[in-house]
Amino acid sequence: MATNGSASKQKGGKLLILPGDHIGPEVVHEALKILDIIEESTGAQFERDFDLCGGRSLDKHKDSVTEAVLKKSEEADAVFFGSAGGPEWGHSQPNPESGLLRIRLRMQIFANLRPCNFVSKSLVHRSPIKEEIIKGVDFMLIRENCGGAYYGNKIEEEDYGCDPWEYKRSEIERVARVAGALAMQHDPPLPVWSADKANVLASSRVWRRIVHEVFDKEFPKVTLRDQLADSLAMLLITKPTAFNGIIVTDNTFGDILSDESGGLTGSLGLLPSASLAGAPAAPGSEPTQGRNNAGGVRGLYEPVHGSAPDISGKGLANPAAQVLSLAMMLRYSFNMHREADVVEEAVAKVLDSKEDGGLEVRTGDLGGRAGTREMSEALQGEVRRLLKV
Repeated sequence: MATNGSASKQKGGKLLILPGDHIGPEVVHEALKILDIIEESTGAQFERDFDLCGGRSLDKHKDSVTEAVLKKSEEADAVFFGSAGGPEWGHSQPNPESGLLRIRLRMQIFANLRPCNFVSKSLVHRSPIKEEIIKGVDFMLIRENCGGAYYGNKIEEEDYGCDPWEYKRSEIERVARVAGALAMQHDPPLPVWSADKANVLASSRVWRRIVHEVFDKEFPKVTLRDQLADSLAMLLITKPTAFNGIIVTDNTFGDILSDESGGLTGSLGLLPSASLAGAPAAPGSEPTQGRNNAGGVRGLYEPVHGSAPDISGKGLANPAAQVLSLAMMLRYSFNMHREADVVEEAVAKVLDSKEDGGLEVRTGDLGGRAGTREMSEALQGEVRRLLKV
């Protein structure tokens, strides 16, 4: 899903860094070394502010995120997040993960983007899906992040529970615009699938109608198709490449489908994500909603993997997903498209087999023996080579 661009003229911006818990600080530390190289290469300057969210915040402040951090997240051009949680906070209320939900609401980062592709062609065999079925898969799943059944006035009684599955026109329109804008950044435009349950849910019927209205009016060149979410879940296993392009869906279906798509490639250690406050603009232009002071769109960037307490502090964590999240941040929040491409190219080169011309440096989750530091140093070396630093 990369878009090509020339070397960036962007001068960085204001970055809030929330390393999180367990391996979160480890992989964030390594990813920021890549940012150091980009600063050195481009002259960009990123103002970095470190703070707490998750379990470490609970330990220090008795809350998963403080009001001060929420205010910082509103003022930042982007938030770079590690991973929150761990067994030591298993019964805490609020729990560590609730801090991230509160940041999402405060920032109104309503569109969660998760790419599903193979960073390295040499890793296709690690998928649980047959190679001839999964090879070439490349889609972006966009999940509405701030509405639906996960929010609203909940009822929880001893013998009754209710989660209102509600969507307003404005909430549907804005996430549809993200899908349309991303589709239009390609020539020809990528196809878009809107996943819902319009056959049984009133909210889905409203969702489907409004998504079509947005595309008919604002993105007439984009091919829009409807797909029931349950059948999509099946088809992502049997015919995943048929959905190459963009999938947009609501909060609940997006939660399920994004986890499923995450499993298609065989390792959570390579999966980045972005949560955005508006539709990313094409290279050379600026977003119309959610614009930050850097000329990009406000967003929060994090790896899909969890905090992995079982390997915390052992130097075994794979930093690649955090580094790929950094690439998404460079592209969407700072308009540094060329540098984002370079970071992704470096990850591919490091992971590619020697037979394919790569370095074949891989951590344990990918069947290799490299540690966090070795993987990080290989990535730094490739970024330096590509940027000629």
